[in-house]
Amino acid sequence: MNTTFCLRLCEDDKQLAAGMAKECFDQLDFLESHLSRHVEGSDICCINQMQEGETRYISEVTHQCLLLALDAHTRTGGLFDITLGNHIEYQKNQKVGAPPPLEGSIIIHPDIAAVTCLYPGRKLDLGGIGKGFALDQLRTLLVEWDSQGGMLSAGASSLLAFGPQVWPVDLTGGGGHTHITLHNASLSASGTAIQGSHIVHPAGAEAMPENACTHVWVTAATAALAEVWSTALILMEPAEMPFFIGDDGGIYSVHVEKNGRIHRTCPAAIKES
Repeated sequence: MNTTFCLRLCEDDKQLAAGMAKECFDQLDFLESHLSRHVEGSDICCINQMQEGETRYISEVTHQCLLLALDAHTRTGGLFDITLGNHIEYQKNQKVGAPPPLEGSIIIHPDIAAVTCLYPGRKLDLGGIGKGFALDQLRTLLVEWDSQGGMLSAGASSLLAFGPQVWPVDLTGGGGHTHITLHNASLSASGTAIQGSHIVHPAGAEAMPENACTHVWVTAATAALAEVWSTALILMEPAEMPFFIGDDGGIYSVHVEKNGRIHRTCPAAIKES
């Protein structure tokens, strides 16, 4: 996941809040050890090193996250793709020339926690869905503790609010600014201004739209879903977004920045968060 997590818990008992926080950070250490491609021996690191015909059994949490990513790939028409690790590294390192060809194929088994490599070449990079999955796991843990609510964050671009409180959030882009609130919802932001090197289109750089927006903010029922759609929507023009989202009821709102202005764009079926 390779980011900084922050917890703001609304608890009357400070000792209880400290216990909750410790459990959360222990859980994050556990998730990092399985989901991060940067951790030697993690499930994702080992999957990336698999050889042709090899099957590897993985942890249940990794399996859950991979199945979410597979569903996200289908939901977004292939725009969300965790197998672009080689291209992401190539672009982040600003290498010159054509990126390496997209090769390789793996099977994520639906009924058992296992992955089979048909032939190697694809490198997994969970990216935002790893952060979102972790935030959702923390919310589940805190609800089991009967937490009174709080705001959780993974870096500056991923937020999750739960409980009765309503949290004010400012959306700030390169030139625009607007205010929203989060109540039992998650927010994810994607942008090309700061993290342009992370934005990779599965169909190649030539597929990026000429009139793409510079920032996208998505609020959704879960942090993983918000991450998926903010990643996918930054790859298309704002006018296409409402039709592409369709009736996905898990999405609450979409805001975009274009030409220095931030505005909301979504179909009527999407409700306010």
